[in-house]
Amino acid sequence: MTVYVGTSGWQYKDWRDVLYPSGCPVRRWLEEYTAHFTTVEINNAFYRLPSRETFEAWRERVPGDFVVAVKASRYLTHIKRLREPEEPVDRLMTHAQGLGDRLGPVLLQLPPTLRADPGLLDACLACFPAGTRVAVEPRHDSWWTRSVREVLQSRGAALCWADIQARPVTPLWRTTDWGYVRFHQGRAQPWPRYGRQSLATWAARIADTWPDSRDVYAYFNNDPGGAAVRDAAVFARLAAKAGLTVTRTPDRVPAP
Repeated sequence: MTVYVGTSGWQYKDWRDVLYPSGCPVRRWLEEYTAHFTTVEINNAFYRLPSRETFEAWRERVPGDFVVAVKASRYLTHIKRLREPEEPVDRLMTHAQGLGDRLGPVLLQLPPTLRADPGLLDACLACFPAGTRVAVEPRHDSWWTRSVREVLQSRGAALCWADIQARPVTPLWRTTDWGYVRFHQGRAQPWPRYGRQSLATWAARIADTWPDSRDVYAYFNNDPGGAAVRDAAVFARLAAKAGLTVTRTPDRVPAP
């Protein structure tokens, strides 16, 4: 198993002197990020889908082993609410495929007001090109049903395991042969950090669920104050201690 550990985005000003040296210009932050991590989740694609040319430019700037996960545009998930998915999925993938072989999973984060509709989800997942890894993060409790799980399994899509306040807010279903985990907010100090015990528990969950040679993607979305960078580094060390193969993370992160 390889656990790809990264953060949700890299363009945060308060990461200066945490991940980025004070003299590093903003235009070089991506290169600096890739020196410390092997993967990133493009979170801002949710608000504004980058052009294909932007994705192509990113591909040229990252190393050959780098993996980019892309959060789907809110036009598909929040405005269309998965209805009539053909055009928005095609546009999303036409743009994102500018990453070439650097393209990793696509994340569908559903609005908290969208109630379960297995048929709607199935029709949306059917629009993605064969071989695309799609993770789905529902945020309404009505989605936790057998029929939803069967849709994810039949389409080879992963249920995104989401953590808020250091506890899972989704069922810990394994619906395909790879996994996707998002860390939104911990309970440790300073806010919104995660504690070591919480991260060790997550490492154990992953090790118990994917014991074979599979890929799991883990992204920290608790970006204020560089918490995501620090927690990703601690989680990677704990996951390695649990016997998992983990991608590169920062060796040393300045104390908060």
